[in-house]
Amino acid sequence: MATEFDWNNSLLEQWEWHWNNQIRARLQGLTDDEYFWSPVPDPWNVRPRGASTAPLQAGAGDFTIDFAFPQPDPAPFTTIAWRLGHVIVGVLAGRNASHFGAPPASYESWEYAGTAQDALDQLETQLDVWVKGVRGLSYTELTAPVGDKEPYPELAVADLVLHIHRELIHHLSEVSLLRDLYVHTPREGKKS
Repeated sequence: MATEFDWNNSLLEQWEWHWNNQIRARLQGLTDDEYFWSPVPDPWNVRPRGASTAPLQAGAGDFTIDFAFPQPDPAPFTTIAWRLGHVIVGVLAGRNASHFGAPPASYESWEYAGTAQDALDQLETQLDVWVKGVRGLSYTELTAPVGDKEPYPELAVADLVLHIHRELIHHLSEVSLLRDLYVHTPREGKKS
C-alpha cells in the first residue's frame, strides 16, 4: 500500500532549509546602523514618525514605513529596515491574520521596529506563526482555493504557500546582499 505524499513537509522544507542553512545566520548581529543604512540618497525606509518625506507614511507606532501609490517608476531604493518591514507585515503578518487566526495586521496598523533587534524579533514571531499554520494544513486544505482573502482567489492554498516562500527567500536574500554591501562600502569615519 502506497503512503500519501506529505505535501506539508515538501512545502515547509523549501522555506525551512533556506532559513536554517542560509538566512538565519546571515541576519545574526544586524546592527541598527545597517538596519537604517542606504548606499543611495532618499531611499524608502522605516523612520521616526514625522521624519519621512515620502508621499505616504504608514504605521501605528513611533516609526512609520515609506510608501507611495501608485509606486514611482523607477521604484525607490529600499533599506534593510523597509525590506524587513515589508516581509514582516505585507508578506507574513497579513497572511497570518487572514489564514491562521493571528491578530489583524496591515501596513497602516503595524508598529514598526525602531531597532534591528526588534525587527528580527518581529520576523521570528511572524515566521513561527506562519510555519505552525502551514504545518497544520491538511491535504484538503492545501488544495482548496484561497478564496477572497487573496488577490487570486481561485489559486490553491499550496500556491499561496509557495508564493510566500519565494517572497521570503527573495527579500531576505536582498537583506543579506545589503549587509555585504554595507561591510564593503567606504563611509566617512569607517576604517578600510
